Amino acid sequence: LDSLKEQGYEITCLGVDAYGQISLEELRSSIKNDTSLISIMAANNEIGTILPTAEIGAIAKEYGVIFHTDAVQAVGHIPMDVHAMDIDMLSLAGHKFRGPKGVGALYVKEGLNLPAIIHGGGQEHNLRSGTENVAGIVGLGAALEEAFSNMNGNMRKVSALRDRLISGVMKIPRAGLTGDPANRLPGIASFAIEGVEGESMVMMLEQNGICASSGSACSSGSPEASHVLLATGLPSQLAHSSLRFSLNEDNSEKDIDYILEKLPVIVSRLRELSPVWNTVKAEANSQA
Repeated sequence: LDSLKEQGYEITCLGVDAYGQISLEELRSSIKNDTSLISIMAANNEIGTILPTAEIGAIAKEYGVIFHTDAVQAVGHIPMDVHAMDIDMLSLAGHKFRGPKGVGALYVKEGLNLPAIIHGGGQEHNLRSGTENVAGIVGLGAALEEAFSNMNGNMRKVSALRDRLISGVMKIPRAGLTGDPANRLPGIASFAIEGVEGESMVMMLEQNGICASSGSACSSGSPEASHVLLATGLPSQLAHSSLRFSLNEDNSEKDIDYILEKLPVIVSRLRELSPVWNTVKAEANSQA
């Protein structure tokens, strides 16, 4: 965004509600006569919220604005139809659906003319010159074909595992679900567990053979509170208590049960060591 601003573009950023959802009314009212592009995630990679892509596409079409969606987290996991959703451009990445890392694609609607980003040999229809990574392209295509062929079954299985995990974690006192409870990706379950540092939970879970992250996996290790959780209105202290699990079709109910066996013990142990938890309990007792 800073780069675009430096080039003279005016950027309008929409706010989100407590579930990470945008307001379609705010989107509509933010469109100006010279608005050239609407770009939004199809689904959030951290809290799992699925945004109303089709409705956004319809608004963009109504106003004649190009619509791009970052569907990296969505493609291969939930249905995405560029025609039905009035999508002009869509980004995807192979590693999100078992494809090779470092390989992605940009769908561009036929007739939409884009300026070249790399000049030279004229590959990729003169958009991105340079020798193509043929092996990566083939790998991405094969992985995408496999993901599509098994999508419905995988969605049912992974959603059931996710719901089982959410139900169990929510039994921990002062644990809260982050993201939209209904419109969320099948494989993401994210929480804020009060009185415990997220990174501490991640480290202790890892010691028990459980992989998780505090906030986005892309920014794992960052000491900063998640900008996504802060945008949803979560206080900074609670945003530092975030815990995110990613599930797929290779997981089983046994995996979920193992997490639910270990996590409450870890939370209890960390709370015993946490001065923050003592403050939380004191405030709760004073309000009782």
